[in-house]
Amino acid sequence: MFTGLVEEVGTVAAHTGARLRITAGKVLADAGVGDSIAVDGCCLTLVAMGQRWWEADLSDETLRRTTLGMLAPGDPVNLERPLRLADRLGGHLVQGHVDAVGDVLAPPPTLGVRLPGHLARYVVEKGAVAVDGVSLTVVEATDDAFTVAIVPHTAAATTLGSKRPGHQVNLEVDLVAKYVERLVAAR
Repeated sequence: MFTGLVEEVGTVAAHTGARLRITAGKVLADAGVGDSIAVDGCCLTLVAMGQRWWEADLSDETLRRTTLGMLAPGDPVNLERPLRLADRLGGHLVQGHVDAVGDVLAPPPTLGVRLPGHLARYVVEKGAVAVDGVSLTVVEATDDAFTVAIVPHTAAATTLGSKRPGHQVNLEVDLVAKYVERLVAAR
């Protein structure tokens, strides 16, 4: 479980087949093989590490459902370690299970994103959404898109400040909304 508060922006060092190598510092401070790290909102398992780098394997599901398969050496990525029970929850509950890829329609500071129609029911005004792993509050929601306000700190501390129309982003909608829908449907 993550908070959607990016700890650092790392860099893709290599992408060979289904193996991804990322350079980083802060997220490796207390990490070990088998630990989870979110990369652009996708929970990955650390399988190898060294001085300021770590590697993860990308499953077929990850390659199908996220932007991680399109990453190339030099690309920046948002990184976050998992939440610990003693930590403050400053963002919202983010699983690191990307629901789909969205298309950027408008650049920051009012980032517009088109999302697949089947996810629109989970995105509501003033609700939470994770975009490339960043916890954000929805400003406006329509049947196929939403906007979020990107404040200067978020633009500078994440990759979202450089997003432009045509870029693709990983989306994770509110987990609670999905559970509520499932429970109500069962009645």
